[in-house]
Amino acid sequence: MSRDMDRLREALKDMPGPDAGRKAAILASARENFAASQELTEPARPISERPHVAGRVWRGVFKMISMTNSRPAILTGISLSVVVLSVVVGWQFWGFRDTVGPVPELRSMEQVADLMVEADEAAAREAAARHSNNTPMVMGALEKSAVVESSLMSISSAPYPEMSLSSDFAAGDRFPEFVQGGLKVTAAEPVSTFSIDVDTASYALWRMSVLDGYPLPENAIRIEEMVNYFDYSFPRPDNSEVPFTVAVSVTRTPWNDGTRLMQIGIQGYDVPAAELPPMGLVFLIDTSGSMDDPMKLPLLIRSFSMLLSTLSGDDTVAIVTYAGSAGIVLEPTPAVERDAILAALERLDTGGRTAGQAGLQQAYSIAETMVATGRSARVILATDGDFNVGISDPEMLKDFVAEKRKSGVALSVLGFGRGNYSDATMQALAQNGNGVAAYIDSLAEARKVLVEDVAGSLMTIATDVKIQVEFNPAMISEYRLLGYETRALDREEFNDDSVDAGDIGAGHSVTAIYEITPKGSAAELTDPLRYQSAGKPVSDEYAFLKLRYKRPGEEDSQLVTTPVHADTSMIGDDDANFAAAVTGAARLIRGESLGRWTLKDAAALTSRTLGPDPFGYRAEFLRLLQLAEAQPWE
Repeated sequence: MSRDMDRLREALKDMPGPDAGRKAAILASARENFAASQELTEPARPISERPHVAGRVWRGVFKMISMTNSRPAILTGISLSVVVLSVVVGWQFWGFRDTVGPVPELRSMEQVADLMVEADEAAAREAAARHSNNTPMVMGALEKSAVVESSLMSISSAPYPEMSLSSDFAAGDRFPEFVQGGLKVTAAEPVSTFSIDVDTASYALWRMSVLDGYPLPENAIRIEEMVNYFDYSFPRPDNSEVPFTVAVSVTRTPWNDGTRLMQIGIQGYDVPAAELPPMGLVFLIDTSGSMDDPMKLPLLIRSFSMLLSTLSGDDTVAIVTYAGSAGIVLEPTPAVERDAILAALERLDTGGRTAGQAGLQQAYSIAETMVATGRSARVILATDGDFNVGISDPEMLKDFVAEKRKSGVALSVLGFGRGNYSDATMQALAQNGNGVAAYIDSLAEARKVLVEDVAGSLMTIATDVKIQVEFNPAMISEYRLLGYETRALDREEFNDDSVDAGDIGAGHSVTAIYEITPKGSAAELTDPLRYQSAGKPVSDEYAFLKLRYKRPGEEDSQLVTTPVHADTSMIGDDDANFAAAVTGAARLIRGESLGRWTLKDAAALTSRTLGPDPFGYRAEFLRLLQLAEAQPWE
């Protein structure tokens, strides 16, 4: 230990010392904030609930690198981290506390970390302010930053093994358990059936984990939500008579020469704004104590403010909150009264426990009155997913929302924040409320969901959309559906119109991908059965695709069919290959092995398939992949 300390002191000895006055202010603020958030007489929370302090420092560097590829920005980020480390480590190990007066008795390294986090964030803000005023940043030697990081890891890992950079995404966050889709032998199981899904929460969660420097649990990554985050140039419907088109392509598999990818693309009709029916929206807002965080209620308010700009004069808005008990903050109000709606949003504050059931009941009651006036009504629930008063079990929530959707009111869910985020709850609500689930980690994401994709989020053009693929055992020996594990259906449920399935919104695109193994390929993983023989092929078709859907308000489904051949190509090369890159990357992120194919290969494929990319989402994905490569858990 003494050798590590000597190395650390040597690395930092040439660094400028912290200003005594500023240091006193930082530490006083840290003590005040810490005392307000946790009584020292209470048992300390497990250290696993908090990030390693070094992880918090390096998080800023990760974000800088993700925003630009310029070398100066990277050097600045590294140097800034060295300066911050010199302040917080020096404070702890060289007795800086003596200059600022008494501090609470620290019973564990965890409490030290709390104070150090406050200090490092304050120092980082000060350094950023100096930089914005064109004051030269302190540039230490880059090799010293490596010594600092190495020494810190050595110091923390020996006596405090619980402090690890590989901590969970955030203690208290909950994600639904599911079994990853496995290989199917066509001769034994020739039919695959599932419900479509247009949710995108997984991608936004992964993006935040990369930028903040935290790993996600494997079950937080749902392949279909990663792929469906992006738009694709699928053939578009000419008119509303057919609410969507279906396109299929068979392409090579980037990570396996012996298999092929069969991509199914669905493109919804983009309803012109003039043809959209009047909307009735109920903002159901969680104002419980757990929402008291800059990334929760404040971001939520600004997000809903942007949504208002997309509404027409015939639309109405109501606001319901829940915390301890439900309350109507704003009765149904014409969207043109923007100032009144904004004022109601700005008055929101947090406090109390989460009376989720009462809030849902109140919101549905108001939305049902909107349906009675001829409007297309939707409840938009905004929460961190914590329902601790009333219905809290996802299955009970599922039944409640499933019963309420019969009234014609849809439910969409927007997730915010970390710490007690319940992804299982969000999925149960959205999937059974005929709505979408999205995770809002920034104003940019709020704009994508609530401005750019608003028609698809609010206007449903097809309900209970189910896909069934029958594979030809004479042509395809094995297949694997990549994703949609939480949307799997039994074979007989495809023709059962009483079974709920996913919905398609105006302009939405949906993608599903199978990895298939042609008969006789060297990539076959199973041997043929001795007592079964497909005999002479009755067709050269790879598969037969069937799709069922209902028009909104109708009870009977309609059927769409498409045969698939080896040379079927209805999707552009860039779209097909980009979707393959996202799919492969998602599999790697959630812990699957793809042989020698890595995130670096996914990034290389992405860079060749960016296409027009008008909003830069594909370019952002490429930058995230490049950043993820450097993270230790990938």
